Amino acid sequence: MITAVDTNILLDVFGADVSFGQASANALRLCLAAGAVVACEIVWAETAAAFTEEAVFVDAITTLGISFQAIDREVAISAGAVWRSYRQRGGKRERVVADFLIGAHALSRCDRLLTRDRGFYRSYFKKLDVLDPSLASP
Repeated sequence: MITAVDTNILLDVFGADVSFGQASANALRLCLAAGAVVACEIVWAETAAAFTEEAVFVDAITTLGISFQAIDREVAISAGAVWRSYRQRGGKRERVVADFLIGAHALSRCDRLLTRDRGFYRSYFKKLDVLDPSLASP
């Protein structure tokens, strides 16, 4: 089982988010117990930006057991097609192409996506298995 992780989950965990930190950490532990957890370069970069030192970020993400998995050409093309469809249907620029890259990566290269942004991913990546820790009961 390969789980792609979204930036919001990692920021919940690293930032000890009051509302979602514990649920996100628990879900991440379950995903790690079930197999590999990976982050594409978009998630890697967005999460790294929350740290003031590169070495601290690398140590933290390595300690969690998250692996880096790059997006390839096919995933990028797929993401572009979905983003184009979103924009043609009147989608606002509130959603940037990075969100579509994360979804396309998870759909193409992983078994599921761990994220709190389930509505967006379920709407545009209907075949993607989305896990949302915010729905877990306390």
